[in-house]
Order: sequence, then C-alpha cells, then structure tokens
Amino acid sequence: QVQLVESGGGLVQPGGSLRLSCAASGRIFRIYAMGWYRQSPGKERELVAAITRGSTTNYADSVKGRFTISRDSAKNTYLQMNSLKPEDTAVYYCNADLSTVVTGPSRDYWGQGTQVTVSS
Repeated sequence: QVQLVESGGGLVQPGGSLRLSCAASGRIFRIYAMGWYRQSPGKERELVAAITRGSTTNYADSVKGRFTISRDSAKNTYLQMNSLKPEDTAVYYCNADLSTVVTGPSRDYWGQGTQVTVSS
C-alpha cells in the first residue's frame, strides 16, 4: 500500500513564503515523477509543478519564478513557494507516478491535501 503525506500548509500573508513537503511510503518499486496540484473552490484541480526522475521540472505559468519544486534521493518532494499571492490560496495535493512492482505499470497516487491560505 502506498501513502503520500503532505505537510507545511498554513496561513501566510501576501508576499510571504511557505514550504510544502510530501513523503511517499509503502510498497514502492520506482517513482517516475512527482508533482504538486492545487484546487480552489469552484475550480478544477490544476498542475502547479512537477519533477521527473531525471529532475526535469515543469511549472504552471502562474507560479514560474516564484515556486520551486525539488526532490531528494529518498521518496520526498518539496515545493518552495515565495512571493505568495491571494490567488495561490487552495488545497495543495501531492502526486506521484510510480510503480509498485518490477514489471508492473505505473499509476498515479495522491495525498490527502494541505490547505494554503494567503491573506492579510
């Protein structure tokens, strides 16, 4: 069984910073990519940032230059969020594209989400 656990959300003033963390655990053979998505009320879930096994990154236009995604040699990914704006307010979800067995296909797994609120 695979689990993704996010942490680091909270309330921050506009212009502030937060760092989200996501730890993957369980029966994992290989993680191909990890990413962060967000969803605010009335809107669809959208990709914020993603990073591949080879450390290639991809960002939504709205966060380029402000957010940085990284991952370590373990099964963790991080999202450093700077210069936060009220429109960044959302529930942020960790995502991982991974396989659980040597010969099996990969599939998406999701964390439970962490709330980020940017407000004065």
